[in-house]
Amino acid sequence: MWALFTIVQPLIWLLIFGQLFKNMASLPGFPSGRYMDFFMPGAIIMTVLFGTSWSGVSLLREINFGTVEKMLVTPVSRIAIVMSRVIHAAVTVIFQCLIILIIALIFGVKVSGFSGALLSLVIVFLLSVGFSGISNGLAIWLKREEPLVVIGNMMTLPLMFFSSAMVPKSFMPEWIRVITMINPIDYAVEATRSFYSGVITSEAVLFQIVFLIIFALASVSWATEMFINQGE
Repeated sequence: MWALFTIVQPLIWLLIFGQLFKNMASLPGFPSGRYMDFFMPGAIIMTVLFGTSWSGVSLLREINFGTVEKMLVTPVSRIAIVMSRVIHAAVTVIFQCLIILIIALIFGVKVSGFSGALLSLVIVFLLSVGFSGISNGLAIWLKREEPLVVIGNMMTLPLMFFSSAMVPKSFMPEWIRVITMINPIDYAVEATRSFYSGVITSEAVLFQIVFLIIFALASVSWATEMFINQGE
């Protein structure tokens, strides 16, 4: 039920924004094609955010039941504990994104090639691992559900607005374009958009993938460190 619930809002945004802002595609400087085609990668990445930003909530419940405390006194690898949770969240999000993609194709969204759609799932996986790691690390640190939910809400929409998910960078104020340079959401949206348009290999896409790999590794490393400190 939770997995289905988290895809409702991105799907609504895709369908409503596709109609609400469809005339924006006729503005000078806007990429060619329909607005729904432009926004589709943003809807996919939005699914990642909603699917992973609150993944630490289930960890908090396990902390309250004493499950995590029992795991931390065993010789099991702390990396294995963290990775089992983040990979579970990432795989769940991949299936959610596939549902979004299929529905979008039914509504006429164009994707150039099957290989690009498959490669976009690599971006989904890396971003999911990154944000799931952050959420689980915060859960260990905060040990309370309320502030974790608040931080999750604070992460989602601002990160989406500080990216090119909804409008091209040429339409953004200069200060927002500066923020996009450190926003992993923007790198994920741009890489997904390139894959959907048929651009598989380019220096820009390679840099975006490397950035997301570093982001995922840093997030998981921090979450693992929080688990180790919890055990001590």
